[in-house]
Amino acid sequence: MDTNRKTIIIVLVTLAIGLLLGWLIFGGSESTATEGHQHEHSAEEVAGETTWTCSMHPQIRQPEPGDCPICGMDLIPLEEEQNSEIDPDAVSMSATAMQLANIQTAVVGSSELLKVVRLNGKVQEDERLIFSQSSHIPGRIEDLKVNFTGDYVQKGQVIASVYSPDLVTAQEELFEAQKIKDSQPQLFEAAKEKLKNWKLTDDQINQILASGKTLETFDVLAEVSGYVTQKKVNTGDYVRRGEAIYEVADFSRVWVLFDVYESDLPWIKNGDKVTYTIESLPGQSFEGTIDYLDPVINPKTRVAKARVVQSNKGLKLKPEMFVSGKVEAKLPQTDAVVVPKTAVMWTGKRSVVYVKSATGQGVYFNMREVDLGPALGESYVIEDGLQKGEEIAVNGTFSIDAAAQLAGKPSMMSPEGGAAPTGHNHDGMNMENDEQSAPVEALEVDPEFVKQLTTFYKAYLKMNEAFIESDAAKVSAEAKNTSKALAAIKMELLKGDTHMAWMDQLNILKPSLQKIGNSTIIDEQRLEYATFNLAFYKSLKMFGLDNETTYYQYCPMANSDQGAYWFSAEKEIRNPYFGDMMLSCGETRETIK
Repeated sequence: MDTNRKTIIIVLVTLAIGLLLGWLIFGGSESTATEGHQHEHSAEEVAGETTWTCSMHPQIRQPEPGDCPICGMDLIPLEEEQNSEIDPDAVSMSATAMQLANIQTAVVGSSELLKVVRLNGKVQEDERLIFSQSSHIPGRIEDLKVNFTGDYVQKGQVIASVYSPDLVTAQEELFEAQKIKDSQPQLFEAAKEKLKNWKLTDDQINQILASGKTLETFDVLAEVSGYVTQKKVNTGDYVRRGEAIYEVADFSRVWVLFDVYESDLPWIKNGDKVTYTIESLPGQSFEGTIDYLDPVINPKTRVAKARVVQSNKGLKLKPEMFVSGKVEAKLPQTDAVVVPKTAVMWTGKRSVVYVKSATGQGVYFNMREVDLGPALGESYVIEDGLQKGEEIAVNGTFSIDAAAQLAGKPSMMSPEGGAAPTGHNHDGMNMENDEQSAPVEALEVDPEFVKQLTTFYKAYLKMNEAFIESDAAKVSAEAKNTSKALAAIKMELLKGDTHMAWMDQLNILKPSLQKIGNSTIIDEQRLEYATFNLAFYKSLKMFGLDNETTYYQYCPMANSDQGAYWFSAEKEIRNPYFGDMMLSCGETRETIK
């Protein structure tokens, strides 16, 4: 009995000790794990607080403060989006980020629908005030009183002397008729009329009769006043009766002829008011009315002429002066929504804007597709997609779109959203599809930037020529020269969205040129060249060239039959991806001016 009791006590004590040890071991481990998870989460928060980014280039992420390696701006702390359940597709922007990225917003409204059509043209002579000064006497030019173009002549002024054997004979006939004028007055009058047909005046005829001598040379008198625009003969030339010896123009009234492009013809009509300026007359503005619109389009230039008749007091306006004008064409009054052009991002297929919303947690932007109506100078009419009273971003839209792409949210290039791109995928890429999806909206920039970009393009052409020759060493050398031309382009000439667009392209142009320059294998260079040309296409489409025409050409067999593009100053195909092997393989896809 005592033995059984002892056994039971030992078992109970052992069980109690086992339960205690189990709680200490497993319970303590769970607590430790919980504490470890909390510590890890806290570390993540600290790490998140110490992540720094650039407001202009949100793809930059660094663990410590400093300068942006792309544009040199001060980095700012990366702020996590809060309260994202409001709209999962919205892009959160802090006040600091908006200020540094120069993001500006405006409330959508309507305004007077005016389309400003800008016209270029020249001052020309009024064709109705151009006269041909002829010699009505056949003979030889003995003397030219006006012997250079541009000289002014007054009506009645002696401008030339002509020796005419026919006129000598006519004078002798006049003297003979004078002797019998009493018996045959009709013959005398006929002899005088013959001289009058040669534009001799009654005073000249009476002087001939009074002198009784035959004159061998006769003066040609100016019939109009004006400036000599053409001298058609020289001293000693023989002229026929009625042959022009001068062309004289009256510049007291001139024409201003404007070029109206085919796309602008629907907006221009007779009676429209035109205000214009002339570069050689700074500070002065002129106004006129279109009184004639050419019914025929020039087949080469694709323009029609619009004419303004302008009084030219003081002869300030001279033929061939360049003129810049504008016409404000009013559209029918509607309730259409009007937004600035800077608010719209265009991909070639879609047009999008970013609509602002604000909550107690911050400011958000949502991408929205819109249907564009007519362009009104610096604004667009929105046919569908926006309502009056909504607030949209009108500046800094590229920065918002970049933030949306990095966050994997709907953006201009990725309307369905998705993971942000982390680099360039050369494997299996389709060059033709990439090019077609690129934004190609032309941007207005400083002309000096366009000149520098044109210098870079000319350096590119030399590199392209080296590719055609399939000379890897020469390609490497020209790529390095092209890199120097790229570095010489001053990015500070660009502001806001244009700066952002150029920086995005530099992220491809610069490393691609470096890889081409550092390689001595032609196949590797050509693979990188295909990527370079896609980014360069966007640059030339957005910013343009300074008085240069380039041909965007495509070979479907390049890049392992996936296709590749290049630029050429000539329309003739000279393939840089195959050289002499397939020099003429390809086609011109687009002409960029």
